[in-house]
Amino acid sequence: MPNIEPAIRFVSVSRHFGDVKAVDGVSLDILDGEFFSLLGPSGSGKTTCLRMVAGFERPSAGQIFLHGQDVSNLPPYERDVNTVFQDYALFPHMTVADNVGYGLMVRCVAKAERARQVEEMLELVRLPGLGQRRPSQLSGGQRQRVALARALINRPRVLLLDEPLGALDLKLRQQMQTELKALQQQVGITFVYVTHDQEEALTMSDRLAVFNQGRIEQVGSPAEVYESPTTAFVAGFVGVSNLISGDAARAITGSPALFAVRPEKIHLAAVGAPVAEGMYSAQGVVEEVVYLGMYTRYRVALDGGGEMIVAQQNLQTTSMDLLGVRGKRVCLAWERVHNRVIYR
Repeated sequence: MPNIEPAIRFVSVSRHFGDVKAVDGVSLDILDGEFFSLLGPSGSGKTTCLRMVAGFERPSAGQIFLHGQDVSNLPPYERDVNTVFQDYALFPHMTVADNVGYGLMVRCVAKAERARQVEEMLELVRLPGLGQRRPSQLSGGQRQRVALARALINRPRVLLLDEPLGALDLKLRQQMQTELKALQQQVGITFVYVTHDQEEALTMSDRLAVFNQGRIEQVGSPAEVYESPTTAFVAGFVGVSNLISGDAARAITGSPALFAVRPEKIHLAAVGAPVAEGMYSAQGVVEEVVYLGMYTRYRVALDGGGEMIVAQQNLQTTSMDLLGVRGKRVCLAWERVHNRVIYR
């Protein structure tokens, strides 16, 4: 691979607020043209990292580079980035066109050229003909598109998005995830996206970083982070994992070492059913059955201690068939390759 300068580079970056270490020694490269997500629970440091890239916060230690330039102490207006916030921050007294063209007006772009670029940008975000409306006359999804158009019209090299879909309902949020990813691929610039929603990060990202208590737990593609978590936190936070250790693990694998296995990797069968070679197995009693339409979630108390969650698609069974399994003994089996030993 050629040695390409990353769009954003964190070098041992920390940000402290008194005794609180909001970000603690983060080093990270975000490549040019990537859709990169910062994923983690509230207070994990992801938004503080975004604000340091934007210039709204300055590092207590370490350096931040944008396309090779050290911007650690540069003010926001000297950085080639724009930010989209969760609340959109649109000017309510301005029309959609004036909101989108505000950055061009500040740069003294001629009125005719400004109008042309605004219309072009509204076409890009699928809002043609709505330039004369006010933000209050738009839906949540439309206001989100206006905020994106306003951020993109100055053609920044990096776009920062701070939980921009958090205020939308589930169906609209899922629709906007698809549109946002398609927009990023169309404009080809680096998107850095902050979210606490695991599904959102897995859906849109080229790569993602999982944050916890101011530090990065793991960086990788969505498939790498989901299928091969390197820490117990990642295994439990990104999706759902069964984390088994001690005597319960020894009864299954012969070792007390902590391991993780995803619920959808486990097959549920009757006790006595043959288990293929190369598979782990465990027996237990079904304590809970939750019918979720597309699939059913089972909670099974294991004979060797502990419990496991199993998720199975509802291909032929009905909800009444499934609920009858509660209280019965079952055998769980999964391929050994799906076991992930967790070392920290």
